[in-house]
Amino acid sequence: MKYIDEKCAVCGGQLIEKKVEKLLRGGRNMASLNVTAEVCLHCGERFYTPEIIERFEKIESELEREETRKFQMVGHAFRVAF
Repeated sequence: MKYIDEKCAVCGGQLIEKKVEKLLRGGRNMASLNVTAEVCLHCGERFYTPEIIERFEKIESELEREETRKFQMVGHAFRVAF
């Protein structure tokens, strides 16, 4: 855990750099990524670098077009109505 000198743009809280899980969706597909983000210790808001956001957008586009052959399948998702 690394403390960041900047403050949270949402609440002014202290930011730390840490690994987080990010879920991305595109069409019927979803991907889980572990990435580095700046996270507010007060409100939990996450901040990503422009490079990471650009990568998110590319992955979402690939998921939408079902270009998933380079992704590792880790299971199945199910919808349950109750």
